[in-house]
Amino acid sequence: MAQLDTVSRILDTAETLFAEKGFSETSLRTITSKAKVNLAAVNYHFGSKKSLIQAVFARYLDPFSEILDKEMDRLEAEYAGGDIPLDVVLSTFTNAILTMPSPTKNGLSAFMRLLGLAYTQAQGHMRRYLQEQYGPVFFRFANMVKNASSDLPDVERFWRLHFMLGAAIFSMSSLEALQDIADKDFGEQAGVRDVVQRLIPFVTAGMSAPLPDLSGSNE
Repeated sequence: MAQLDTVSRILDTAETLFAEKGFSETSLRTITSKAKVNLAAVNYHFGSKKSLIQAVFARYLDPFSEILDKEMDRLEAEYAGGDIPLDVVLSTFTNAILTMPSPTKNGLSAFMRLLGLAYTQAQGHMRRYLQEQYGPVFFRFANMVKNASSDLPDVERFWRLHFMLGAAIFSMSSLEALQDIADKDFGEQAGVRDVVQRLIPFVTAGMSAPLPDLSGSNE
């Protein structure tokens, strides 16, 4: 029980510090100081800073990928080989995020910030880790998106998927600030599900928008 408590304390502290300061800027010494454990405990349970970063992600991605996989099974059974609308495919992804268990109080916001950092900071090991551990599930989802947007060229779909991911990361990682603004400026108390319900039609419209005219864009 004591070991489990130590592991949770290290992971909770690392998650908070990584989300606030970034991966490179957060040292193991800072984590151990905040978590009130010694460096030997981190090395014993995780072995390295890279492994600790991966463990922080795994707390979310393990249950998320399992939920998403089951949701895709359900969709395929429901549509029985027929076309699955894009908004339904995207809703499956967001529903998996909403139902994903969170080990910390503000876990969803922290996780989305971490996901953004995994893209923006030089964390090559994270990309390899995500591909190795969760590649089949994400590839399956990407294939569903491709089938639901078959009129898009592959390169255009690539850009739009990342624009969609960027919108989701910003909205979810800034959720508390956005909720506070909505409450003070518009008198609306928006829950997480309310925000997601607004996000889905927005990103669906973006994925379905006419192709841009790129002629002369490099002149």
